Amino acid sequence: MTLSKSITTLALSAALTGCVHTGDIRRTASDELLHVARDVVGDGVFSAGIEGPAFGPDGALYAVSFGRDGTLGRVSFDADGNARAALFMTLPEGSTGNGIRFDADGFMYVADYTGHQVLRVDPRDRSVGVFATLPGAHQPNDIAFAPNGMFYASDPDWRSGTGQLWRILPYGKATLLETGMGTTNGVEVGPKGDVLYVNESVQRRVWAYDLDGSGEISGKRLLIAFDDHGLDGMRTDSMGNLYIARYGAGTVAVVSPQGELLREVKLKGQKPTNVAFGGPEGRTVFVTLQDRGAIEAFRVAIPGRETGL
Repeated sequence: MTLSKSITTLALSAALTGCVHTGDIRRTASDELLHVARDVVGDGVFSAGIEGPAFGPDGALYAVSFGRDGTLGRVSFDADGNARAALFMTLPEGSTGNGIRFDADGFMYVADYTGHQVLRVDPRDRSVGVFATLPGAHQPNDIAFAPNGMFYASDPDWRSGTGQLWRILPYGKATLLETGMGTTNGVEVGPKGDVLYVNESVQRRVWAYDLDGSGEISGKRLLIAFDDHGLDGMRTDSMGNLYIARYGAGTVAVVSPQGELLREVKLKGQKPTNVAFGGPEGRTVFVTLQDRGAIEAFRVAIPGRETGL
């Protein structure tokens, strides 16, 4: 089956900084045709550094690199489902955002890979502070927020093909959990908060760890390995299935908690960088695309583990 409605592409005639772009993702019965990618934000609205993405408590989708690196973009949706993308804010000098997550109080956390830290943004007044510093970090990349309030951060070193894994407590203290890994990139927590997933982009492996109540990891095991292409950001749905951006493959892989490849959803772009659940009932997967500077989306049957996390 195919979508019966067309998607309005974004107007790109205005200058990027501070401008607005509109698209159409109206919810109709055809939205229930699952796993069919469509445009939400068109080509070139974001730079090649587009990442993030995460839904805030205001119902808007946030992603980094609106028009250029060092910025945050906001995609809002009206009652008819029309998407509107605009510059939200510019990060402090020397900071470059990557992964984004929101906590239960509505604060935004941004992995700052050039500043080797995690920033905390108050969306109400757009004030920015340093939430956590990661001494000895290579390049904080993605972050995952666990139900107990702890964060986990991936930390790849692309030059050496290695990486690290960090835990960050709710008050900002960072602890290095593991080093000497492959190029750690996507990181996510299962819906019950008892498992942590970390992938290695260059090595094309996804690891699973057991999590205890104090946030300690144990029982490391290989969940799945891929024969080709890279791996990037990840999210889980409420059943624990893992949605993985397959950089270079132009797909989002859906993997069960047992490591079975359930499907690969074909995208229009070839270089997805991350995914986030949102939309009606939390059953739309939004995908950031590096090669397009765009955002695509597709509907799924199972909602995300918690929209915005």
